[in-house]
Amino acid sequence: MSQRMQGQPMIILGEDSQRVKDRDAQEYNIAAARAVAEAVRSTLGPKGMDKMLVDSMGDVTITNDGVTILKEMDIDNPTAEMIIEVAETQEDEAGDGTTTAVAIAGELLKNAEDLLEQDIHPTAVIKGFHLASEKAREEIDNVAERVDPEDEALLKKVAETSMTGKGAELNKELLADLVVGAVQQVTVEADDGSYVVDLENVNIETQTGRSAGESELLVGAVIDKDPVHDDMPVEFDDAEVLLLNESIEVEEANADTQVNIESPDQLQKFLDQEEEQLKKKVQQIKDAGADVVFCQKGIDDLAQHYLAKEGILAVRRVKKSDMKFLKNVLGGSIVTDLDSVEDGDLGHGSVRRDEEDELFYVEGDDAHGVTLLLRGSTDHVVDELERGIEDALDVVATTVSDGRVLAGGGAIEVELASRLRDYADSVSGREQLAVESFADALELVPRVLAENAGLDSIDTLVDLRAAHEDGEVRAGLNVFSGDVEDTFDAGIVEPAHAKEQAIASATEAANLVLKIDDIIAAGDLSTEGDDEEMGGAGGMGGMGGMGGMGGAM
Repeated sequence: MSQRMQGQPMIILGEDSQRVKDRDAQEYNIAAARAVAEAVRSTLGPKGMDKMLVDSMGDVTITNDGVTILKEMDIDNPTAEMIIEVAETQEDEAGDGTTTAVAIAGELLKNAEDLLEQDIHPTAVIKGFHLASEKAREEIDNVAERVDPEDEALLKKVAETSMTGKGAELNKELLADLVVGAVQQVTVEADDGSYVVDLENVNIETQTGRSAGESELLVGAVIDKDPVHDDMPVEFDDAEVLLLNESIEVEEANADTQVNIESPDQLQKFLDQEEEQLKKKVQQIKDAGADVVFCQKGIDDLAQHYLAKEGILAVRRVKKSDMKFLKNVLGGSIVTDLDSVEDGDLGHGSVRRDEEDELFYVEGDDAHGVTLLLRGSTDHVVDELERGIEDALDVVATTVSDGRVLAGGGAIEVELASRLRDYADSVSGREQLAVESFADALELVPRVLAENAGLDSIDTLVDLRAAHEDGEVRAGLNVFSGDVEDTFDAGIVEPAHAKEQAIASATEAANLVLKIDDIIAAGDLSTEGDDEEMGGAGGMGGMGGMGGMGGAM
């Protein structure tokens, strides 16, 4: 880039830099964002397909969880990464609805492109989208049904809806029971009558080799470890438990320390000293009154022997997260120095060993934690099951704390689209067209649900619109029967907060992309070969290949 000044060209950008301006920049950005949305669209809904993701190390992940797919994909495009942030925000705030949020963002940009081609200024589109987003969230609150946090049946429907189409679907009734039970265990009513759900106190443990139908909910913690010594007792109904973040090993000398041993006696003395050190540590544990030790670090072989002699159960290399969870379950505190251990530092509860599963079950007197023990036949099955359960937990927790639910199956999107079209009449100027485009974008959800189920998306949308025109606010698509029906009664229920968050995130991301009219890159914008090799912005071979616009400067 250069510009003439008094007859002399002024060079501003370096040789390798690239610049894409105005309409070309908007096209480049919209194409990149849409490519991300296209990547996850086919996973939406109960009949969505899965993706197999293979990372650079050859590790395989099979999932249809939107945020997992986008995080695992090797994406090398700044605009595409902005859309991925939508999924991550949605996951953090609502726990589910990531695919919906990203798909709506992609559709908003596709519709915006049509408006830009009609010479409508991006500012007008952005304002229209913002107005439509505000109105849509207001209408969600008007349509939403209030839910009692004690209403187990409805909460189970919310959990089942979240799990449908994921790895957890086959046993969704049992798993929904477990999820609702877990959330209720960690729900506390605040002074103002609201409900607070502390999911920090829900732990998920997985185990392969058995079916998902054998998963269970346990009050307390599950530790997948073995005792350090075979002669240790493994059953305690009433145990004092020491949580230790210090190794029961001989203290290491400094790296540059030298020990010169000139005779066998000296060697023996040296070994005796080490043995005394270990004996002292074991004696400190005994004096503290501990029956069980969960140690985050290592335990020396000799110390294991002494602990077994004292009848103390010890487990080593316990994960940091498990230690924190055990502290919640048993009380007490995590000790980092045996020299300063006090009575109040010990936790209290029961510890027993399940020899068949090779797990320790730990329960506290006043348990503040529950564990979901998920089982599955293989690692891939268990991993996908865990992702589905985590989403369901978040969704049920959100529903309990927020207290509002909606009919699923595209019902709310079609109702919002209808109300937004009515609202558009009251919007003046070109923003009116943007509001109508926003309404069209929301209808992507029922269209994709129908497509993914092998149904005709146009016929489905026509039927849905007709039902909503007749005042059937809860009319949605039941993808299993292919019929338009009251999805709320059919048990397809979604949390209102997740839907509000999806619309807000999608709108903000779309507006952020539309506001960019100039891309100045220090190097080549296309990161996957030459422009001639890029099939425009659609080349998804790593998504870096969105630089097909390079020649358009």
